This record gives sequence, C-alpha cells and structure tokens, in this order.
Amino acid sequence: MAQAEFVAQESSKVRLTERPQWKALSEHQRVIEAVHLRVLLGVDEPQQPLEPASHFQRPRRYVLQLDDLVLDYSKNRVTDRTIDLLVDLAEAVQLRKAIEQMFAGQRINVFEDRAAAHVALRGPRGKPVQVEGRDVSRARDRVLKRMKELAQQLRHGRRVGATGQKILNVVNIGIGGSHLGPAMACRALTPYCHPALTVRFVSNVDGSDFADTVQDLRPQQTLFIVSSKTFNTLETMANAQAARQWVVDELGEDAVAKHFVAVSTNPEGVRQFGIVNDENIYEFWDWVGGRYSLCSAIGLPLIIAIGPENFRQMLAGFNRMDEHFRQGAASKEQLKKTMPVILGLLGVWYNNFFGWPTHAILPYAQHLNLLPEYLQQLDMESNGKSYTLAGEAIAQEEKGWQTGPIIWGQPGTNGQHAFYQLLHQGTKIVPADFIGFARPHHQVGDRTDKLGDHHDKLIANLIAQSEALAIGNTIQEAERSVRRWAEKNGRSLDAEQLQWMRQSRYFPGNRPSNVILADRLDPATLGKLIALYEHKVFVQGVIWGVPSFDQWGVELGKELASRAIEDIKNTGRPPQHDMSTNALIHWYQQRRA
Repeated sequence: MAQAEFVAQESSKVRLTERPQWKALSEHQRVIEAVHLRVLLGVDEPQQPLEPASHFQRPRRYVLQLDDLVLDYSKNRVTDRTIDLLVDLAEAVQLRKAIEQMFAGQRINVFEDRAAAHVALRGPRGKPVQVEGRDVSRARDRVLKRMKELAQQLRHGRRVGATGQKILNVVNIGIGGSHLGPAMACRALTPYCHPALTVRFVSNVDGSDFADTVQDLRPQQTLFIVSSKTFNTLETMANAQAARQWVVDELGEDAVAKHFVAVSTNPEGVRQFGIVNDENIYEFWDWVGGRYSLCSAIGLPLIIAIGPENFRQMLAGFNRMDEHFRQGAASKEQLKKTMPVILGLLGVWYNNFFGWPTHAILPYAQHLNLLPEYLQQLDMESNGKSYTLAGEAIAQEEKGWQTGPIIWGQPGTNGQHAFYQLLHQGTKIVPADFIGFARPHHQVGDRTDKLGDHHDKLIANLIAQSEALAIGNTIQEAERSVRRWAEKNGRSLDAEQLQWMRQSRYFPGNRPSNVILADRLDPATLGKLIALYEHKVFVQGVIWGVPSFDQWGVELGKELASRAIEDIKNTGRPPQHDMSTNALIHWYQQRRA
C-alpha cells in the first residue's frame, strides 16, 4: 500500500545546520556556556541578570511525572529559553507529524520500505491497530496467546521432553535484538522469575558461551528457543547447530521436535533446520525491528520466566509510555511535558551544541546491570548513521552535524570505583542518566544495625553523585579540605604544596545529569522505562534526519565474515582480501593447523 512520504525524510532535504532554529540554538549556547549550574541551582548568586526569574524554580518546573515514574532534569544546563528553542527545532523538522506517522503504522523505515510498528505489539488486546493499512491486532493476539500457553505448560510442569521428563531449563539462542532485550528483562525482573525454571541465554559464537551455558544442564530437561528474524544469522545458526548436535548425540534425531522451538519471520528456514511442527514455530513480522522486538515472540523466554500476568503488566507499562508520547504530539506546548521528547532534546543539545559525544547510563539497581548494554544497541544501532533519510551525506565540514552518541555505563555503586573519577575531574564531560527506585526487592541490613540500611546507602550515593557532578566545589572549598586533611594528619604545608594539593581536590562541577526515579522495579515500570528510551531515540533520529530503523552498518561485516570463513577453510588458494587481512587469515590457518 502506497503511503505518504515520511515527514522526517522530507525534512531531511533541508540541511539541519542551515535552519534558523539551529542557528538560534548555536547563539544561545554561547550564553548558557557562561552560566554555571551552581547559579542555576541557587548555590551561587548570578554575576549578571538571567532570563526569566521563573527558571530558578527548577525542582518544580524541570520535573516530569508519569504515574510513579519521575524524570528530574533540573541539573541540566538549560533554561526555559533553551527548552523553547529546542522545541522550535523539533517543530521545524515536524516531529509531531513523525510521531503520528509511526503510530499510524506508516512506512517510516524508508530504506527498507516498511513500517516500524513496534508500538502495535503492546496495545490493548482486541483493540484494532493499523500497520501499513492492515489491522494486525488479531495476528498479534494470536501469537501472544500461544506464548502464554507455552509459558503455562512449562511453569506448571506439563511440558515434557523426548524421554518424558519435565522441561526445567530453557536456553534462548539469539544475538542482537533477539538476545539483548529478553536477557536484560529477565535479569531486571529476577524477583518475578519462576523459582523452578532455569532460563539462560547464548549469543556469542565463541564456543565457550554455549559450552558454559549447558555444562550443568541435561538434554532430557532442556528446551532451546532459537530466535532469529531471518533464521540465517551466522552466530545464531552456529549456536543452534551446536545445540541440535548436543541434543541429538544424547537423545537421537527424533528428539529435536520435543526440545526446540523457533521465533522467526522465516518459517521455511526454520523447517529446513529441522523444526517442522508448526506448533513449535512462533512468528513475528518484518515491521518489528530486532532491537524493538521484546514485546513480540522474541519475548518468549521472558514470558516463560516471569509468567503471562507479569508479561501483560510489562506490555501495559510499554503502552502507558507509548500513549504519553503520542499525546505529546497534540501541541507544541505538550511536547515540553513529554518525557521522551525532553530526554531526546537534551541529548541533541549536548551532542550537537556542546560537542559532548557520549552519554552514560548509570542504574542504581543491580538487576539493571544489563540495561546499558541493551541501550547501546537501541541507540547506537538506530542513530549511528552518517546519511540522511534523503540519502545525503551528513559529514560536510561546517555544514555537518553529529548523530548518535556513544552509550555506555555500569550500575552504581560499582561504577563509582571505576570511572567516576573521569566523570568528576576528567577533561571530557559526559552527560548521564541516574536511575533509581524507592523500594528494594531485597531488604539487606537494618536501620538499627551498625551497618545501616543497604538501600538507603545506595540511593544516597545516587543523589550525592548527581549533586557532585552539578555543583562540584570551589577552589576555596578545596583549600579548606586540604587544610583539614593536613591538620588531621599532622602535616605542615607550604604555599606551593597547598596550591597543587588543593587543585587535586577541586571539582569543577557544571556537569549535567538526569535523575529517573520510580517506586519499584516491577514489570510495568520496566516497560515504561524501555519505551521511554525507545521514543527518545526516535526523537533524536527525527531531529538529525537519519533512518533510525535500518542497520546496514551491520551487513558489511556479515558479508566479509562469510568470505573470510571460506578463505580460512580453503587452504588451497590464497585469500582474496587486502594484504593485512590476508596476513591475518594466513596466521590463523597456520596456528589452527
């Protein structure tokens, strides 16, 4: 079905840096650059009048809330004027129309000529939802029902293997979007997982990954889920073949039907692998991108682990954020009240106008330890592009602009003892998102115990780190700190020693961060959190005019890897690559032999 051109594609025909809204932001940045967060947060008095006085009410004005999920962006180097100018830019590239096109199921995946309709996966059951002019709700609900049935069979001990033993272990084989989402979510929702089921994940083609995963499992009690959109991904199929051999060696060829299911858009490829029973094939659709596919059948290991009701709660959380985002398209003013829009615009502000190319994800929740890795793919695979939707190169000297940031991070408080030194005193400024929760799943320690309460300490660290990044300290405060240290340790310092020691204790501050808080890390909250970042990435893709839903940068490596494998195995001919690559292949062939 032919559809209207994606508005972001049309907008990208105008050079972003030539827009008056871009130029206005460039001029405004020079004003903001001279204002310290200590002034914006009321610690220091301004040296000159600032516009307007109302922006000093930051804890009220710069906080957004959806249910119990809170985004506090008051520690950012912005004023009301900044937000107005950023929203003007969003209006100029027709962000609101782009949002509507995505929710209408139009073909906004331009270079692959299809919809990017992951939001259709989490709408209310039975409610019609259009993708490329067709209602897909029945197909979606049918697959979800089948997922629920398999989950109940396993969770209630009704699914048995070839020998009649109960299936107690589920191993998901996938990579990229077929791995990162369900692995992250299973880890995040550990307190909700079935205690009698083991759910594990294999992704790396390094044989150690498969071997380590199955070393304490028995084929008689193990079900493999092979998740691959195309069912020809090199790493996934290599691991799937290893799993098949592992089962067949122990139980025979006929056991494949009892110990394998597949999630794919390529049922013919699944059957060629040996999974021939349609009941063991779970479909999803080409309008679902891999990194956006957790709510599809790719979430099969997750629904098995946490159960259908918790999975439904997660879908409801996704949908809640989806609706919040869609409502933001109602008006220009509403954009300012929409969490993904604000997060996306702040990222554009720092990446493009301050020249800070990285962004840290810092969850103060151990169960979110895989979230930074998950968001790396979501963000960097979506917006790590150097061409526009109009097919034009972005990098054109002064007329070019930066696109996707480098995403990285680690849970607090571990990160504090690893890389926070650079965040606080390094020469690179890294905007960051701190993520925390009011109520823990595990209460360790006691408030009357001399060790104190673990969770109170955890959240105190989150709050303190965001404060330290923003406020820092002055040279005078650093000098007082040095003098206290010297007095405590009986040291006498001359002027030169005092000068270099106080510099080591000086924190410049003025380093921005967001704080994202919620009551508890439960399925609904996880759904909202993931959708928040999905839509943030979409906002930035529209601003930058890049195709957020393809990933051609992944394909060249795949093609060259296939050629390299052939050359490695074929020792009777010289490899057909550049001289460096040929030498590497020759080295490996010699050592392998």
